[in-house]
Amino acid sequence: MAVKLNEDKEVVAAIREGLKRKGGYCPCRLEIKEEYKCMCEEFKAQIADPDFEGYCHCMLYYKTKD
Repeated sequence: MAVKLNEDKEVVAAIREGLKRKGGYCPCRLEIKEEYKCMCEEFKAQIADPDFEGYCHCMLYYKTKD
């Protein structure tokens, strides 16, 4: 298992800019809640799932099964 940044540098730059504007909270979510603070609770749960492979909600991170 590995977690890495999206390979698309433009996506990474846009999401990081959004994170700065929202004080570290997911720029893809309307509400500011503690569970949406990057790295969000949803993706942490996906990381813990051995069968999950894919991107986090905002596409900043990608988790592999390997």
